[in-house]
Amino acid sequence: MSLLKRLNEKTNTVSSTSPQEVKRKEIKKPKESELKTQLHQHIISELKKHPAMSEEEQMKFIEKESMEFLNEHEDRFLTYEAKKELIDTITNELIGFGPITPLLNDPDVSEIMVNGPYQIYIEKKGKLIESDSYFRDDAHVMQVIEKIVSPLGRRIDESSPMVDARLPDGSRVNAIIPPLSLVGPVITIRKFPSKRLEMTDLIQFGTLSEEMAKFLDGCVKARLNIFISGGTGSGKTTLLNVLSSFIPNDDRIVTIEDAAELQLMQDHVISLETRPPNIEGKGAIAIRDLVRNSLRMRPDRVVIGEVRSAEALDMLQAMNTGHDGSLATGHANTPRDMLSRLETMVLMAGMDLPVRAIREQISSAVDLIIQQSRLKDGSRKITHITEVIGMEGDTIILQDLFTFKQTGTTSDGKIEGRYSSTGIRPYVSEKLENYGIHLPSDWFIEV
Repeated sequence: MSLLKRLNEKTNTVSSTSPQEVKRKEIKKPKESELKTQLHQHIISELKKHPAMSEEEQMKFIEKESMEFLNEHEDRFLTYEAKKELIDTITNELIGFGPITPLLNDPDVSEIMVNGPYQIYIEKKGKLIESDSYFRDDAHVMQVIEKIVSPLGRRIDESSPMVDARLPDGSRVNAIIPPLSLVGPVITIRKFPSKRLEMTDLIQFGTLSEEMAKFLDGCVKARLNIFISGGTGSGKTTLLNVLSSFIPNDDRIVTIEDAAELQLMQDHVISLETRPPNIEGKGAIAIRDLVRNSLRMRPDRVVIGEVRSAEALDMLQAMNTGHDGSLATGHANTPRDMLSRLETMVLMAGMDLPVRAIREQISSAVDLIIQQSRLKDGSRKITHITEVIGMEGDTIILQDLFTFKQTGTTSDGKIEGRYSSTGIRPYVSEKLENYGIHLPSDWFIEV
Protein backbone atom coordinates (compact mmCIF):
# COMPACT_ATOMS: atom_id res chain seq x y z
CA MET A 1 0.00 0.00 0.00
CA SER A 2 1.40 3.40 -0.94
CA LEU A 3 2.23 6.03 1.68
CA LEU A 4 -0.32 8.44 0.18
CA LYS A 5 -3.11 5.84 0.42
CA ARG A 6 -2.24 5.05 4.07
CA LEU A 7 -2.28 8.77 4.92
CA ASN A 8 -5.66 9.20 3.23
CA GLU A 9 -7.11 6.26 5.19
CA LYS A 10 -5.73 7.70 8.43
CA THR A 11 -7.23 11.12 7.67
CA ASN A 12 -10.62 9.60 6.91
CA THR A 13 -10.53 7.63 10.16
CA VAL A 14 -9.74 10.74 12.22
CA SER A 15 -12.38 12.93 10.55
CA SER A 16 -15.09 10.27 10.94
CA THR A 17 -14.61 10.21 14.72
CA SER A 18 -14.61 13.96 15.36
CA PRO A 19 -16.46 15.04 18.54
CA GLN A 20 -19.36 16.49 16.57
CA GLU A 21 -19.77 13.31 14.53
CA VAL A 22 -19.69 11.22 17.70
CA LYS A 23 -22.35 13.46 19.16
CA ARG A 24 -24.50 13.08 16.04
CA LYS A 25 -24.30 9.30 16.38
CA GLU A 26 -24.99 9.30 20.12
CA ILE A 27 -28.19 11.37 19.79
CA LYS A 28 -30.78 9.82 17.56
CA LYS A 29 -32.66 12.49 15.67
CA PRO A 30 -36.20 12.52 17.06
CA LYS A 31 -38.74 11.75 14.32
CA GLU A 32 -41.80 13.92 14.63
CA SER A 33 -44.71 11.64 15.37
CA GLU A 34 -47.83 11.85 13.29
CA LEU A 35 -49.71 13.21 16.31
CA LYS A 36 -47.20 16.00 16.89
CA THR A 37 -47.27 16.98 13.22
CA GLN A 38 -51.07 17.05 13.20
CA LEU A 39 -51.18 19.08 16.42
CA HIS A 40 -48.64 21.56 15.07
CA GLN A 41 -50.59 22.11 11.87
CA HIS A 42 -53.90 22.35 13.75
CA ILE A 43 -52.61 25.05 16.12
CA ILE A 44 -51.11 27.09 13.27
CA SER A 45 -54.41 27.05 11.39
CA GLU A 46 -56.32 28.07 14.53
CA LEU A 47 -53.87 30.89 15.36
CA LYS A 48 -54.38 32.37 11.88
CA LYS A 49 -58.03 32.91 12.77
CA HIS A 50 -57.01 35.11 15.73
CA PRO A 51 -54.17 37.37 14.47
CA ALA A 52 -54.66 40.13 17.06
CA MET A 53 -53.92 38.08 20.20
CA SER A 54 -51.14 39.10 22.56
CA GLU A 55 -48.37 36.64 23.41
CA GLU A 56 -49.95 35.80 26.77
CA GLU A 57 -53.31 35.19 25.09
CA GLN A 58 -51.62 33.02 22.47
CA MET A 59 -50.02 30.84 25.17
CA LYS A 60 -53.38 30.25 26.89
CA PHE A 61 -55.04 29.63 23.52
CA ILE A 62 -52.39 27.08 22.45
CA GLU A 63 -52.65 25.20 25.75
CA LYS A 64 -56.46 25.08 25.59
CA GLU A 65 -56.65 24.09 21.90
CA SER A 66 -53.85 21.54 22.24
CA MET A 67 -55.44 19.81 25.23
CA GLU A 68 -58.81 19.63 23.43
CA PHE A 69 -57.13 18.24 20.32
CA LEU A 70 -55.20 15.61 22.28
CA ASN A 71 -58.26 14.55 24.28
CA GLU A 72 -60.10 13.84 21.03
CA HIS A 73 -57.48 11.22 20.10
CA GLU A 74 -58.42 8.67 22.73
CA ASP A 75 -57.04 5.84 20.64
CA ARG A 76 -53.55 7.18 21.33
CA PHE A 77 -52.47 6.49 24.90
CA LEU A 78 -50.77 9.58 26.34
CA THR A 79 -50.23 10.35 30.02
CA TYR A 80 -50.97 13.84 31.30
CA GLU A 81 -47.21 14.46 31.65
CA ALA A 82 -46.60 13.39 28.04
CA LYS A 83 -49.40 15.67 26.85
CA LYS A 84 -47.97 18.58 28.87
CA GLU A 85 -44.50 17.99 27.45
CA LEU A 86 -45.89 17.91 23.90
CA ILE A 87 -47.87 21.12 24.47
CA ASP A 88 -44.78 22.85 25.92
CA THR A 89 -42.77 21.79 22.86
CA ILE A 90 -45.40 23.16 20.47
CA THR A 91 -45.65 26.41 22.47
CA ASN A 92 -41.87 26.89 22.44
CA GLU A 93 -41.79 26.31 18.68
CA LEU A 94 -44.61 28.72 17.87
CA ILE A 95 -44.07 31.50 20.40
CA GLY A 96 -40.61 30.99 21.87
CA PHE A 97 -37.26 30.00 20.38
CA GLY A 98 -37.55 26.22 20.22
CA PRO A 99 -35.46 23.99 22.54
CA ILE A 100 -33.56 26.92 24.06
CA THR A 101 -36.73 28.61 25.37
CA PRO A 102 -36.56 26.88 28.83
CA LEU A 103 -32.89 27.90 29.07
CA LEU A 104 -33.78 31.52 28.27
CA ASN A 105 -36.43 31.42 31.00
CA ASP A 106 -34.04 29.94 33.58
CA PRO A 107 -32.73 32.86 35.72
CA ASP A 108 -29.62 30.88 36.73
CA VAL A 109 -28.44 30.55 33.10
CA SER A 110 -26.30 33.53 32.06
CA GLU A 111 -25.09 32.34 28.63
CA ILE A 112 -26.30 29.85 26.03
CA MET A 113 -23.97 28.41 23.37
CA VAL A 114 -25.52 26.36 20.56
CA ASN A 115 -22.72 24.45 18.78
CA GLY A 116 -24.69 23.01 15.91
CA PRO A 117 -28.01 21.19 16.42
CA TYR A 118 -26.87 18.46 18.81
CA GLN A 119 -24.71 20.32 21.34
CA ILE A 120 -25.87 23.13 23.64
CA TYR A 121 -23.69 24.47 26.44
CA ILE A 122 -24.86 26.84 29.16
CA GLU A 123 -23.12 28.94 31.79
CA LYS A 124 -24.49 28.58 35.32
CA LYS A 125 -22.90 30.47 38.21
CA GLY A 126 -19.72 30.98 36.21
CA LYS A 127 -19.35 27.33 35.15
CA LEU A 128 -19.88 25.84 31.68
CA ILE A 129 -22.03 22.71 31.56
CA GLU A 130 -23.62 20.79 28.71
CA SER A 131 -27.40 20.96 28.45
CA ASP A 132 -29.67 18.01 27.66
CA SER A 133 -31.55 20.11 25.09
CA TYR A 134 -30.90 19.80 21.36
CA PHE A 135 -32.40 20.70 17.98
CA ARG A 136 -33.74 18.33 15.32
CA ASP A 137 -31.23 19.36 12.65
CA ASP A 138 -29.45 22.33 11.06
CA ALA A 139 -32.70 23.59 9.50
CA HIS A 140 -34.30 23.72 12.95
CA VAL A 141 -31.46 25.93 14.27
CA MET A 142 -31.76 28.16 11.20
CA GLN A 143 -35.49 28.65 11.87
CA VAL A 144 -34.71 29.95 15.36
CA ILE A 145 -31.98 32.28 14.05
CA GLU A 146 -34.38 33.69 11.45
CA LYS A 147 -36.98 34.20 14.16
CA ILE A 148 -34.48 36.24 16.17
CA VAL A 149 -33.03 38.44 13.40
CA SER A 150 -36.07 39.04 11.14
CA PRO A 151 -37.94 41.45 13.47
CA LEU A 152 -34.77 43.56 13.68
CA GLY A 153 -34.51 43.96 9.90
CA ARG A 154 -31.32 41.89 9.79
CA ARG A 155 -30.58 38.85 7.68
CA ILE A 156 -28.34 35.82 7.65
CA ASP A 157 -27.58 33.62 4.63
CA GLU A 158 -24.61 32.28 2.69
CA SER A 159 -23.73 35.73 1.37
CA SER A 160 -23.94 37.23 4.89
CA PRO A 161 -23.20 34.30 7.25
CA MET A 162 -22.64 36.31 10.47
CA VAL A 163 -25.05 38.50 12.39
CA ASP A 164 -25.30 40.37 15.70
CA ALA A 165 -28.78 40.78 17.12
CA ARG A 166 -30.72 41.00 20.37
CA LEU A 167 -33.72 39.33 21.95
CA PRO A 168 -36.78 41.33 23.05
CA ASP A 169 -35.44 41.42 26.63
CA GLY A 170 -32.14 42.93 25.47
CA SER A 171 -30.05 39.74 25.54
CA ARG A 172 -27.15 39.83 23.08
CA VAL A 173 -27.15 37.29 20.25
CA ASN A 174 -24.42 36.33 17.78
CA ALA A 175 -24.99 33.77 15.04
CA ILE A 176 -22.63 32.29 12.47
CA ILE A 177 -23.59 29.65 9.92
CA PRO A 178 -21.96 27.44 7.26
CA PRO A 179 -19.81 27.76 5.23
CA LEU A 180 -17.94 29.70 7.93
CA SER A 181 -18.99 27.32 10.70
CA LEU A 182 -18.00 23.70 10.14
CA VAL A 183 -20.27 22.27 12.86
CA GLY A 184 -23.52 23.73 11.60
CA PRO A 185 -25.29 26.94 12.70
CA VAL A 186 -23.82 28.36 15.91
CA ILE A 187 -25.71 30.69 18.27
CA THR A 188 -24.18 32.48 21.25
CA ILE A 189 -26.58 34.27 23.60
CA ARG A 190 -25.48 36.43 26.49
CA LYS A 191 -28.60 36.82 28.57
CA PHE A 192 -29.69 40.16 29.92
CA PRO A 193 -30.58 40.09 33.64
CA SER A 194 -34.35 39.96 34.14
CA LYS A 195 -33.91 42.31 37.10
CA ARG A 196 -32.13 45.57 36.38
CA LEU A 197 -28.96 45.49 38.48
CA GLU A 198 -28.06 48.38 40.73
CA MET A 199 -24.82 49.35 42.41
CA THR A 200 -25.97 47.68 45.65
CA ASP A 201 -26.25 44.39 43.72
CA LEU A 202 -22.68 44.69 42.43
CA ILE A 203 -21.44 45.38 45.97
CA GLN A 204 -23.33 42.32 47.20
CA PHE A 205 -21.83 40.18 44.39
CA GLY A 206 -18.35 41.33 45.42
CA THR A 207 -17.69 43.17 42.14
CA LEU A 208 -16.42 46.23 44.02
CA SER A 209 -16.32 47.77 47.50
CA GLU A 210 -18.71 50.36 48.92
CA GLU A 211 -16.03 53.07 48.84
CA MET A 212 -15.30 52.35 45.18
CA ALA A 213 -19.02 52.55 44.39
CA LYS A 214 -19.41 55.94 46.09
CA PHE A 215 -16.31 57.23 44.31
CA LEU A 216 -17.63 56.14 40.90
CA ASP A 217 -21.01 57.70 41.70
CA GLY A 218 -19.24 61.02 42.31
CA CYS A 219 -17.13 60.69 39.15
CA VAL A 220 -20.20 60.21 36.93
CA LYS A 221 -22.03 63.15 38.54
CA ALA A 222 -18.91 65.32 38.19
CA ARG A 223 -18.96 64.62 34.43
CA LEU A 224 -15.66 62.75 34.19
CA ASN A 225 -15.00 60.85 30.96
CA ILE A 226 -14.89 57.19 31.97
CA PHE A 227 -13.66 54.20 29.99
CA ILE A 228 -14.59 50.66 31.11
CA SER A 229 -11.97 48.13 30.04
CA GLY A 230 -12.16 44.33 30.23
CA GLY A 231 -12.23 41.01 28.44
CA THR A 232 -15.13 39.21 26.81
CA GLY A 233 -17.87 38.37 29.33
CA SER A 234 -16.23 40.34 32.13
CA GLY A 235 -19.36 42.41 32.78
CA LYS A 236 -18.48 45.69 31.03
CA THR A 237 -21.98 46.35 29.68
CA THR A 238 -23.57 45.54 33.05
CA LEU A 239 -21.25 48.01 34.77
CA LEU A 240 -21.94 50.60 32.06
CA ASN A 241 -25.68 50.21 32.71
CA VAL A 242 -25.16 50.67 36.45
CA LEU A 243 -22.90 53.72 36.06
CA SER A 244 -25.36 55.33 33.66
CA SER A 245 -27.98 55.26 36.42
CA PHE A 246 -25.95 57.97 38.19
CA ILE A 247 -26.43 60.42 35.30
CA PRO A 248 -28.85 63.20 36.35
CA ASN A 249 -32.35 62.83 34.94
CA ASP A 250 -32.29 66.25 33.24
CA ASP A 251 -29.29 65.40 30.99
CA ARG A 252 -29.86 64.64 27.29
CA ILE A 253 -28.19 61.26 26.69
CA VAL A 254 -27.37 59.67 23.33
CA THR A 255 -26.45 55.96 23.40
CA ILE A 256 -24.66 54.29 20.48
CA GLU A 257 -24.43 50.50 20.12
CA ASP A 258 -24.05 47.70 17.58
CA ALA A 259 -27.04 45.91 19.09
CA ALA A 260 -29.04 47.96 21.59
CA GLU A 261 -28.55 46.50 25.09
CA LEU A 262 -28.39 49.51 27.41
CA GLN A 263 -31.49 50.17 29.46
CA LEU A 264 -31.24 53.71 30.77
CA MET A 265 -34.00 54.86 33.10
CA GLN A 266 -33.66 58.61 32.50
CA ASP A 267 -36.41 60.48 30.67
CA HIS A 268 -34.29 62.10 27.96
CA VAL A 269 -32.53 59.21 26.19
CA ILE A 270 -31.99 58.74 22.45
CA SER A 271 -30.81 55.23 21.50
CA LEU A 272 -28.95 54.76 18.22
CA GLU A 273 -28.09 51.39 16.66
CA THR A 274 -25.82 50.49 13.75
CA ARG A 275 -27.16 49.04 10.51
CA PRO A 276 -25.53 46.21 8.52
CA PRO A 277 -25.16 46.39 4.72
CA ASN A 278 -28.06 45.30 2.54
CA ILE A 279 -28.03 42.36 0.14
CA GLU A 280 -26.03 44.47 -2.35
CA GLY A 281 -23.41 45.25 0.28
CA LYS A 282 -24.48 48.88 0.59
CA GLY A 283 -26.21 51.05 3.15
CA ALA A 284 -24.15 50.08 6.21
CA ILE A 285 -24.12 52.58 9.08
CA ALA A 286 -21.15 52.06 11.42
CA ILE A 287 -20.63 53.24 14.99
CA ARG A 288 -18.30 55.96 13.69
CA ASP A 289 -21.11 57.43 11.56
CA LEU A 290 -23.42 57.44 14.57
CA VAL A 291 -20.80 59.09 16.81
CA ARG A 292 -20.36 61.88 14.29
CA ASN A 293 -24.11 62.34 13.96
CA SER A 294 -24.66 62.28 17.71
CA LEU A 295 -22.51 65.39 18.10
CA ARG A 296 -25.08 67.29 16.00
CA MET A 297 -27.87 66.18 18.33
CA ARG A 298 -26.89 68.45 21.22
CA PRO A 299 -26.06 65.68 23.70
CA ASP A 300 -25.09 66.32 27.30
CA ARG A 301 -23.67 62.80 27.50
CA VAL A 302 -22.58 60.32 24.83
CA VAL A 303 -22.60 56.65 25.88
CA ILE A 304 -20.91 54.21 23.48
CA GLY A 305 -21.58 50.50 23.98
CA GLU A 306 -18.19 49.40 22.66
CA VAL A 307 -15.32 51.20 20.96
CA ARG A 308 -13.49 48.82 18.66
CA SER A 309 -12.36 50.69 15.56
CA ALA A 310 -11.93 54.11 13.92
CA GLU A 311 -14.76 55.63 15.99
CA ALA A 312 -12.16 56.00 18.77
CA LEU A 313 -10.86 59.17 17.07
CA ASP A 314 -14.31 60.78 16.90
CA MET A 315 -15.00 59.76 20.49
CA LEU A 316 -11.79 61.36 21.75
CA GLN A 317 -12.48 64.54 19.79
CA ALA A 318 -15.98 64.69 21.29
CA MET A 319 -14.58 64.26 24.81
CA ASN A 320 -12.08 67.06 24.10
CA THR A 321 -14.66 69.50 22.72
CA GLY A 322 -17.15 69.95 25.53
CA HIS A 323 -18.91 66.57 25.71
CA ASP A 324 -17.79 65.79 29.23
CA GLY A 325 -19.29 62.92 31.18
CA SER A 326 -19.10 60.46 28.31
CA LEU A 327 -18.98 56.71 28.99
CA ALA A 328 -17.59 53.93 26.79
CA THR A 329 -16.28 50.36 26.95
CA GLY A 330 -13.46 48.53 25.18
CA HIS A 331 -11.62 45.22 25.20
CA ALA A 332 -8.28 45.11 27.03
CA ASN A 333 -6.59 43.18 29.85
CA THR A 334 -5.15 46.14 31.78
CA PRO A 335 -5.65 49.93 31.87
CA ARG A 336 -2.29 50.39 30.13
CA ASP A 337 -3.31 47.93 27.41
CA MET A 338 -6.52 49.93 26.92
CA LEU A 339 -4.48 53.04 26.13
CA SER A 340 -2.40 51.08 23.60
CA ARG A 341 -5.59 49.76 21.98
CA LEU A 342 -7.00 53.29 21.78
CA GLU A 343 -3.85 54.40 19.96
CA THR A 344 -4.22 51.54 17.49
CA MET A 345 -7.92 52.27 16.93
CA VAL A 346 -7.23 55.95 16.27
CA LEU A 347 -4.67 54.95 13.62
CA MET A 348 -7.38 52.78 12.01
CA ALA A 349 -9.23 56.01 11.17
CA GLY A 350 -6.68 56.55 8.41
CA MET A 351 -5.36 59.82 9.79
CA ASP A 352 -1.59 60.09 9.59
CA LEU A 353 -1.17 61.43 13.12
CA PRO A 354 2.07 61.25 15.11
CA VAL A 355 1.90 58.97 18.14
CA ARG A 356 2.57 61.87 20.55
CA ALA A 357 -0.43 63.79 19.17
CA ILE A 358 -2.66 60.72 19.65
CA ARG A 359 -1.43 60.24 23.21
CA GLU A 360 -2.06 63.90 24.01
CA GLN A 361 -5.64 63.49 22.75
CA ILE A 362 -6.12 60.40 24.92
CA SER A 363 -4.57 61.91 28.06
CA SER A 364 -6.69 65.05 27.85
CA ALA A 365 -9.90 63.21 26.94
CA VAL A 366 -10.03 60.19 29.29
CA ASP A 367 -10.18 60.86 33.03
CA LEU A 368 -10.75 57.40 34.46
CA ILE A 369 -10.25 53.78 33.38
CA ILE A 370 -12.17 51.03 35.20
CA GLN A 371 -10.68 47.57 34.65
CA GLN A 372 -13.24 44.78 34.95
CA SER A 373 -12.06 41.16 34.92
CA ARG A 374 -13.61 37.73 34.98
CA LEU A 375 -11.55 35.57 37.32
CA LYS A 376 -10.89 31.83 37.14
CA ASP A 377 -13.80 30.95 39.43
CA GLY A 378 -16.23 32.80 37.14
CA SER A 379 -16.62 35.82 39.43
CA ARG A 380 -16.48 39.31 37.94
CA LYS A 381 -14.55 41.99 39.79
CA ILE A 382 -13.26 45.50 39.24
CA THR A 383 -9.52 44.92 39.61
CA HIS A 384 -8.38 48.53 38.99
CA ILE A 385 -9.79 52.02 39.13
CA THR A 386 -7.09 54.05 37.44
CA GLU A 387 -7.00 57.75 36.63
CA VAL A 388 -5.20 59.33 33.69
CA ILE A 389 -2.97 62.12 35.02
CA GLY A 390 -1.50 63.54 31.81
CA MET A 391 1.70 63.34 29.77
CA GLU A 392 5.30 63.09 30.87
CA GLY A 393 7.50 63.24 27.81
CA ASP A 394 5.92 60.82 25.32
CA THR A 395 4.31 58.64 28.00
CA ILE A 396 0.79 58.83 29.41
CA ILE A 397 0.93 58.79 33.20
CA LEU A 398 -1.54 56.49 34.98
CA GLN A 399 -2.27 56.32 38.69
CA ASP A 400 -4.09 53.43 40.39
CA LEU A 401 -6.60 54.56 43.01
CA PHE A 402 -8.24 51.26 43.99
CA THR A 403 -7.13 47.68 43.28
CA PHE A 404 -8.26 44.14 44.03
CA LYS A 405 -5.60 41.97 45.66
CA GLN A 406 -6.05 38.20 45.57
CA THR A 407 -5.12 36.58 48.87
CA GLY A 408 -5.87 32.93 48.14
CA THR A 409 -8.29 30.29 46.92
CA THR A 410 -10.83 28.30 48.93
CA SER A 411 -11.09 24.50 48.81
CA ASP A 412 -14.00 24.74 46.32
CA GLY A 413 -12.02 26.96 43.96
CA LYS A 414 -13.43 30.37 44.97
CA ILE A 415 -10.95 33.21 44.78
CA GLU A 416 -10.46 35.19 47.98
CA GLY A 417 -9.17 38.73 48.10
CA ARG A 418 -9.82 42.28 49.22
CA TYR A 419 -10.28 45.71 47.70
CA SER A 420 -7.90 48.37 48.88
CA SER A 421 -6.94 51.94 48.18
CA THR A 422 -3.42 52.70 46.98
CA GLY A 423 -3.29 55.58 49.46
CA ILE A 424 -3.11 58.20 46.72
CA ARG A 425 -5.64 61.03 46.73
CA PRO A 426 -7.19 61.37 43.25
CA TYR A 427 -5.88 63.99 40.87
CA VAL A 428 -9.54 64.76 40.02
CA SER A 429 -10.45 65.59 43.65
CA GLU A 430 -10.62 69.32 42.89
CA LYS A 431 -13.03 68.75 40.00
CA LEU A 432 -15.27 66.62 42.22
CA GLU A 433 -15.18 69.28 44.95
CA ASN A 434 -16.35 71.88 42.40
CA TYR A 435 -19.47 69.73 41.91
CA GLY A 436 -20.03 69.57 45.66
CA ILE A 437 -18.76 65.99 45.98
CA HIS A 438 -16.54 65.54 49.02
CA LEU A 439 -14.13 62.60 49.18
CA PRO A 440 -13.49 61.39 52.76
CA SER A 441 -9.81 61.08 53.57
CA ASP A 442 -10.23 57.58 55.02
CA TRP A 443 -11.14 56.29 51.53
CA PHE A 444 -7.57 56.82 50.47
CA ILE A 445 -5.61 55.29 53.33
CA GLU A 446 -3.44 52.45 52.03
CA VAL A 447 -4.22 49.11 53.64
